Amino acid sequence: MTSFTRIGFIGLGVMGEPICRNLAQKCGLPVLGCDMNPEPLARLAQHGVQAADVATIAAQCDVIFLSLPSGEVVEKLARGPQGLLASCRPGQIIVDTSTSPVDTTRKLSAEFAERQVTFIDAPVARTRAAAEAGTLSVMVGATTSVFERVRPLIATYANEITLCGDVGSGQVVKILNNMVLFETVTALAEACGIARRSGVDTKVIMETFMLGSADSFALRNHGLKAILPGEFPEKAFPVSYARKDLNYALRLAEQTGISAQGARNVDQWFEAALERGLGDRYWPVISRLIDDEQNTAQETASPGHQS
Repeated sequence: MTSFTRIGFIGLGVMGEPICRNLAQKCGLPVLGCDMNPEPLARLAQHGVQAADVATIAAQCDVIFLSLPSGEVVEKLARGPQGLLASCRPGQIIVDTSTSPVDTTRKLSAEFAERQVTFIDAPVARTRAAAEAGTLSVMVGATTSVFERVRPLIATYANEITLCGDVGSGQVVKILNNMVLFETVTALAEACGIARRSGVDTKVIMETFMLGSADSFALRNHGLKAILPGEFPEKAFPVSYARKDLNYALRLAEQTGISAQGARNVDQWFEAALERGLGDRYWPVISRLIDDEQNTAQETASPGHQS
């Protein structure tokens, strides 16, 4: 597939495991995997992924993929005493599929460049189901030449791959994509609450929105599949992760001189959800707080509710 000989993958969580599986099944190269949890490693072993530590991956792999919970964890992995900056070698490419702050990404890229290692950002969008199916959307920040080298690998788990600009640009697009999504879903939750209290069924308003200018991906997915049925499972993109991404957007807004009042409004709802013990629930659960009168009883009775 490429001139590479071995792939490394660090971080085998909700998204990392299926991404790594697709790589192992389709790239035609040996894949080494690393995670603190042995369970995904055991599952991936059935697909040829060999368990390894960070030092081994740094020593043996031409390309290293990262799929970690936050930019702070990426920094720790890179800058720790036994981290990637200390053990990497010239010519390697590191592909960060995590969602990280833009300034963090650019600083790390510069530090790796001093060691003749290429660090690029390629955060992913869509769901775990899309990761399983290999149909993620990936936003890449890299030079054109590096992008073309890694694109065949990314194509094993994504069907939409966009070169957004130089390093950090992928993070800009991903962070702002999530910001717009969070704001749109908040608007839907507000509309549903207002409609219900005005005597209109929320199912009617959502289905009618689909026929007009308020139609959107957010409506058809988060609105119809989460807000309307009131389904906010714990093993999905939770409030705690969503707020982390939103805070990256607010950090970028501050750095660029934009007030981002809509995003700040969403952040207040995320904070309220965390205070109510809903931090592990699928993030559209904020709709319960927005229309609290209807949903307080549901929240109390809901299986797995954390008080």
